[in-house]
Amino acid sequence: MSNAAKRLLSTVTIKPTPSKAHHHSPIPSSSFPKGYALTGVHAGVKKISGVPDLGIILSTSSRPTSAAACFTRNAFKAAPVVVSEQVLAANNGRARAIVLNSGCANAVTGKQGMEDAWAMVKATDALLTNPSVADNNDTLVMSTGVIGQNLPISKILTAINSQTPKTLLNDFDAWERTAKAFMTTDTFPKLRAHTFTINGVEYRMAGIDKGAGMIHPNMGPPRASTGQLHATLLGCIVTDAPVSPGSLQNALTYAVDRSFNSISVDGDMSTNDTIIVLANGAASETAAEIDEATDPEAYEAFKVELTAFAIDLAKLVVRDGEGATKFVTVTVKNAATYEDAHKIASQVSTSNLVKTALYGEDANWGRVLAATGSVSLTRDLDPTTVSVTFIPSDGSAPLPVLVNGEPEKVDETRAKEILVQEDFEVEVDLGALGKEEARYWTCDFSYEYVRINGDYRS
Repeated sequence: MSNAAKRLLSTVTIKPTPSKAHHHSPIPSSSFPKGYALTGVHAGVKKISGVPDLGIILSTSSRPTSAAACFTRNAFKAAPVVVSEQVLAANNGRARAIVLNSGCANAVTGKQGMEDAWAMVKATDALLTNPSVADNNDTLVMSTGVIGQNLPISKILTAINSQTPKTLLNDFDAWERTAKAFMTTDTFPKLRAHTFTINGVEYRMAGIDKGAGMIHPNMGPPRASTGQLHATLLGCIVTDAPVSPGSLQNALTYAVDRSFNSISVDGDMSTNDTIIVLANGAASETAAEIDEATDPEAYEAFKVELTAFAIDLAKLVVRDGEGATKFVTVTVKNAATYEDAHKIASQVSTSNLVKTALYGEDANWGRVLAATGSVSLTRDLDPTTVSVTFIPSDGSAPLPVLVNGEPEKVDETRAKEILVQEDFEVEVDLGALGKEEARYWTCDFSYEYVRINGDYRS
């Protein structure tokens, strides 16, 4: 950071970051999916002793474990992304373990980075109690941290090799340690658990994610070749429901588009973005695999559960956005297609002018409108049908600022009452283009964000 920038930050009044009171309270161990063992430990990637920086999650189920993932579409895919794609392809959507390190992204690290990622895979494979008959690798790998630096691989391998059944558990403490191992600039571990029922069988789902900056994911299934380049966001969701590999991937792709691909902190995409789901069927030895073709109703129910759960996890990332003082929902209604609505919501959510106005608690709807009009759509936008409304989260009256292309006389006092709140919504109604809608979750852009990222490698 330049001296001029530091002087600027030293003279401004920085709004306090909202209390990060949205993290988890202790979760009963019975709420976590059956058939998993995990831990988070300090391997020595991070300099601060005792801080967890390595996480391991194993499926111990006797049933085959399905795996699905969505990866960054950044051209500079990190070594862990490439390796995990290869594992999934070789195993036709099966995998039984996840290994994760924070503190170093193992991105843009050349041949050595690939060798290190494979070494983490093979070391974690050795912890599995029922090795694959096909002798394939069964571990997916993720890394997060600084780009362009090599892993301290010997320290990581030592930490992996030291794990035993006594250290790999399935209680709240083990889950919390693992969640902490994901963290970089996060201010709290992001952990959730949920119970649901399909076809009369009770299943459980648990998830961990991380991210506070470099967040605007656009992830797709393995080897996807299209999409924008926008974040580091890492996450894993595990369930003890039995789901076929293809159906698990389809459900995850749908869920990610409406959750992790619908959040933005700063509009920047990482080389490492990855969301992984494991489904091991450990809740029932006899329940049939949930499959889109053979039982579409069960599949649809699972897809709905997974999507809602992913949205809950994704929102935690925005609430923990670097320097954020606001949590803002951007809703776009009455678009011709979901993709059109999603594009506009993304454009509004990533506009620096919009985000700075949110920080200044200024109902500058012109910036919202400018972002909306800059997007190329399936059907041309009619400016005379567009409306913009600020909606408070406390249930009080919304504030229309533009109605059918005509500006309203804005009550600035009322506008301030809404925008001073930590949570609120910006709604853009396109009028008569169609009936599709999409949501994005974003935060404001503050002085504190500049300070954090100006000093990131210091």
